[in-house]
Amino acid sequence: MSKTDAPLRVGIAGLGTVGVGVIKILEGQRALLQARTGRQVCISAVSARDQGRKRGVALDGYAWCDNPVDIAGRSDVDLVIELIGGSDGPALALARAALNAGKSFVTANKALIAVHGAELAELAEANGASLRFEAAVAGGIPILKALAEGLAGNVVTGLHGILNGTCNYILTRMEREGLSFGDVLKDAQRLGYAEADPTFDIDGIDTAHKTAILAALAFGTAPDMQALPTEGIRNIAPVDIDYARELGYRIKLLGVVRRTEDGIESRVHPAMVPLAAPLAKVMDAVNAVVVQADPVGQTVYEGAGAGEGPTASAVVADIVDILRGNIYPAFGVPAKRLQHLPTIPTEKHKGTYYMRLRVKDRPGVMADITAELARENVSIESMLQRGKAPDGGVYIIMTTHNTREVAISSTLKHFTQLECVLETPTMLRIEEF
Repeated sequence: MSKTDAPLRVGIAGLGTVGVGVIKILEGQRALLQARTGRQVCISAVSARDQGRKRGVALDGYAWCDNPVDIAGRSDVDLVIELIGGSDGPALALARAALNAGKSFVTANKALIAVHGAELAELAEANGASLRFEAAVAGGIPILKALAEGLAGNVVTGLHGILNGTCNYILTRMEREGLSFGDVLKDAQRLGYAEADPTFDIDGIDTAHKTAILAALAFGTAPDMQALPTEGIRNIAPVDIDYARELGYRIKLLGVVRRTEDGIESRVHPAMVPLAAPLAKVMDAVNAVVVQADPVGQTVYEGAGAGEGPTASAVVADIVDILRGNIYPAFGVPAKRLQHLPTIPTEKHKGTYYMRLRVKDRPGVMADITAELARENVSIESMLQRGKAPDGGVYIIMTTHNTREVAISSTLKHFTQLECVLETPTMLRIEEF
């Protein structure tokens, strides 16, 4: 029996929601997978922290490894699936052990790939193995395959993504129900949409990991978390959501990457998106990515970004590629040819901005505000003044013409020093695409 006819023997480390979902698909769709690939796939070994925990699937037919790294050394395992999580620790040790042993490695671990992806890609190529991580970004949306294969003949110029379902769910409910961020977060935790410690999601870290991976696939670069300024949604207030809608926008947490003449711009932050844009229509816990490329133009990818079914489906899609022998470099180009393009710092970003100030309701305030804008040469496109704010004073809302972010940052600092300004100003970037 040749190697391509022999069953592909799989070891799975991590038996949480996704790991159990993978077992269900591999066992439940065994005949379908063989019909589609011409080769059997079977599970040889598994590992998790608690062997006795009830998971809703039978594990008696698989060898058990207390130490997940032991899976990589087993002679009855050809492919290692890592669903443990974390950028270091057992996940990284298992990845290195598997790839050094020449065994292909499939993971849903965005932190691992965002931090160590370039190193692991080199290891895979040096040892004739495949490194795949479709499930690490946007769950069941095949966005990495789209970038690496479907758009292989295109030059990607930009990408915008809603990549965290928890944040999109929170922003959706804040808009629909007029609730505060804190109130929606508590309810999201109660319903299981947010973790007990939601920092990873709401501070943009999860989105940053995924954005770093997308940038690497889009531009043939090594993932670079250090070059990715990151902001979350903690400071979004219902009043900003209301004013965004009045101005023709909706607030979303975005991962943004863009190719410019000066290098690569990548960032994660909440932004105001035009109501007519595809991403403005993406609500609740759904993920979506919009890609701009030449010559194809704009393409849009939308679907469930997390959960047992979507994420496990993406893991199995990588397994199917390996079964079929559909092997290509992890980031679309050989690891040694990954580019190190210049990155553009946030202060050099040029765009349009929304600013909200709560100020004293007295004569002369507007003159003070416009003087600070003139000092930094910031041109205003529109300005609104609204009635009494709940905590006193009035709101002034401005949107700008194109300007450098360094000028906006300086203007905001000047505003905070004005006696008439009653709280720290709010600033949101406006993303037109």
